[in-house]
Amino acid sequence: MSTNPAYAAPAQKPPNSSSINNSNVGGESKAVAGAAAAHTSLDVSGTTTSPKLQPAAQATTAPGWTAEVDSPLWLSSLHSVIFIITCALAVFILFRNVLTWHLQSFWGASGDFWQSQWDKFIDQFGDDPMMLWVFGTTLFTMIVYWTVGGIYTFMDLTNRPACLRKYKIQPGTNEPVEAGRLMKVIWRVICNQIFVGIPLAYLSYKLMTVRGLSDIRELPTFHWVCFELTVCILMEELGFYYSHRFLHHKHIYKFIHKQHHEWTAPISVTAIYCHPIEHIFSNLVPPFLGVFLMGSHVATAWLWFALAILSTLNAHSGYHLPFFPSPEAHDFHHLKFNNCFGVLGVLDRLHGTDSLFRATKSYARHIMMLSFVPPRDAFPDSSMK
Repeated sequence: MSTNPAYAAPAQKPPNSSSINNSNVGGESKAVAGAAAAHTSLDVSGTTTSPKLQPAAQATTAPGWTAEVDSPLWLSSLHSVIFIITCALAVFILFRNVLTWHLQSFWGASGDFWQSQWDKFIDQFGDDPMMLWVFGTTLFTMIVYWTVGGIYTFMDLTNRPACLRKYKIQPGTNEPVEAGRLMKVIWRVICNQIFVGIPLAYLSYKLMTVRGLSDIRELPTFHWVCFELTVCILMEELGFYYSHRFLHHKHIYKFIHKQHHEWTAPISVTAIYCHPIEHIFSNLVPPFLGVFLMGSHVATAWLWFALAILSTLNAHSGYHLPFFPSPEAHDFHHLKFNNCFGVLGVLDRLHGTDSLFRATKSYARHIMMLSFVPPRDAFPDSSMK
């Protein structure tokens, strides 16, 4: 999964401009004149396409991978990482503080509201770390996945509410979704969650035991949780980008990752519709890297897994809804196969694996829409030169 909530950049100049608009996914924009990054990408069959050269320079690459980029591009990408994480954490902190205040007012709670609620939860369900890490994690993530995914599935099956169809990224696709294809997806996803997810959850628990488990009853401080989430976001970007690109290698793609790409116009619940091997190394391991590195509390892990699930459900939804992070990049990946491998888009920018995407109108739409105007109306295809 991919899944982290990412904020996208504003539109850049058309590709025939004399300068390269170095927009980033965090909303910061920085022009880098004459920068060039030749890249080699993989198509749907896994074969290598010829390098595409930027106007100013040519670079050589090893087969199947991309060229090094100039240092200004690294600096710009670092800015985008900082901006994305800062914005995401600012929204999260604001939401948490407002929610805490209202809940404390409603229940008349005093002291640390979240700690008191966690104490009640532990008193009710016990503090066995194995049960919480393995079965608690599995149940919690399935509830999040199917609650939100179920809402999107209702929309895909019924085409209701009709007012939301104008936000479709690929109009006319899955309107409505075929019931037979949907049932195949549901069966595969449930199998992945149970027959792959539970053994991996147990292995994760054993690794956390070796790493050192934190006290189950004591929640970490809110500021430490924010720091851990930052690390988790960065580690997932690293883990998902490189594992995802590896699955597109010409010798591997048709055996594993091709199943996920059956959907060129994805729907939300196809997020973990994939081969079990892909589910392990591309969906489960990358989100766990930050949790293991930081030795996170189980409650922090659940919070992070929920955010990651919501992100990947949105990325696969096929809808670019107002006030939601843009899913345009990953939808474009499903449509074209050989661009946009990451979650944040930062490593795609560094490796040049978003050049085709940035030359399309989809890139102009790759922003969080802060109005109810559909992205296709705000950035119509006909205006693209």
